[in-house]
Amino acid sequence: MRHARPAQTHADPRQAAPEDHVRRDFTADAPNQLWVADFTYVATWRGFVYVAFVIDVFARRIVGWRASSAPNTSLVLDALEQAIHDRQPAKGLIQHTDRGVQYLSIRYSERLAEIGITPSVGRVGNSYDNALAETVIGLFKTEVIRRSGPWRHIEAVEFATLDWIDWFNHQRLPGPIGDIPPAEAEEDFHATLFESAKAA
Repeated sequence: MRHARPAQTHADPRQAAPEDHVRRDFTADAPNQLWVADFTYVATWRGFVYVAFVIDVFARRIVGWRASSAPNTSLVLDALEQAIHDRQPAKGLIQHTDRGVQYLSIRYSERLAEIGITPSVGRVGNSYDNALAETVIGLFKTEVIRRSGPWRHIEAVEFATLDWIDWFNHQRLPGPIGDIPPAEAEEDFHATLFESAKAA
C-alpha cells in the first residue's frame, strides 16, 4: 500500500488542519486506499448550483457526488456519505481535499474520524496538490456543463450529472488505468484477488 495510515487518526478535529499525506502521488494499489474530493459550481437561470465529487484514486471511479444550491458542509458531507454507504471502506482509507472550510469543518472532520478515514489536505491555493480531483471536475465541466448548457435549474444539473457519472464509471477509457473503464478496472482487480486466493 503506497499511502500508509498515519499513527494519529482520531485527533481532535478542532486542532490545526491535517497534513498532506499524499504529496501529489495520486496512485493506489487497491480500491478504497485513497479518495480525493472537491466541488465546483454551475451557473443556472435560478442561481448557482454546486456539485461535489468523491473519487477513488485506484481506478479513477467516482464513488460519491451531490448537487446543492449552497456550497456548505452539508454538500460535501452528503457526497462523502454516499461514498461511505456504497463502498463500506475499511479503516486505513485516506481522503485528500483542498483546504476549503467545508472540508475542514468540525462536522466533516468528526465524520471522517468516526469512520476511521484519515484526512489529508493540500496547501492553500495550490490546485496541483489536488490535481486528480481537479482533472475530473475539468472533464465534468467540459463534457457536460459547457456542452449542454445553458442550465435552467438544479434538477437539470442533477440529471445530467447522474448520466455523466454512470457513463464515466462504466464507459470512459482513462489512459492511466490502461484504457479500460473504471468499473472494469475494479472488477479485474477483484477477479485477480479471487484467482490468487483459489491458487493458494
